[in-house]
Amino acid sequence: MKTLDIYEELKGNAYPGRGIIIGKSEDGKSAVTAYFIMGRSVNSRNRVFTETEDGIKTEAADPSKLSDPHLIIYSPVRVLGNKTIVTNGDQTDTIYELMDKQQTFEQSLRTREYEDDAPNYTPRISGIMHVGDGQYNYAMSILKSADGNPDCVERFTYSYSNPIAGFGHFIHTYMGDGDPLPSFEGEPKKIKIPNDMDEFAKGLWESLNEDNKVSLFVRYIDIETGKAVSKVINKYTK
Repeated sequence: MKTLDIYEELKGNAYPGRGIIIGKSEDGKSAVTAYFIMGRSVNSRNRVFTETEDGIKTEAADPSKLSDPHLIIYSPVRVLGNKTIVTNGDQTDTIYELMDKQQTFEQSLRTREYEDDAPNYTPRISGIMHVGDGQYNYAMSILKSADGNPDCVERFTYSYSNPIAGFGHFIHTYMGDGDPLPSFEGEPKKIKIPNDMDEFAKGLWESLNEDNKVSLFVRYIDIETGKAVSKVINKYTK
């Protein structure tokens, strides 16, 4: 698979929507993830990422302007033992709760489908990272309608065992702007992952469309120790 420049990929798409990146740093020491949100409406732009004990949650930047919390207020990142869950919706909680009951990532997502936001039927994108005992693997999932037809739910899971240092994968909700918004197509895109978290966060944030970007989260997890460091960037403030 061709390796894409993630910064150029983002600059070339004014509205990728929400996006998940998972991979391994160039030195092979860190498991890496990033998650960003964008918005076109006042309601979806009125958000910030707030750090929690194990991840992040979305909150209204200005509660007085929050017209509909449905689909925009959720916990994108949660940690369950040695597993880090990253998603674009409340399926984070579904994965967390069902994996805690010994179901798999795929099994938990079989209980969910695309978002109920006709006519877009926004895909649900999800990722799971396993970091423990010096080992690391990850998987990514997308649940989508059949080319905009809500009668069929298409489910795809991509697993990456012993990921290659310096590389990762990027999946997002939309191929670009439009009405209705065109859902992501194909498998997650292969990209490069640098060693420096601040450099990566800065490059991602600066590459996102200035009008539409809302918030960005980046986390680097030491594969040997499990220690995590994170960075949050919000366009709007509470």
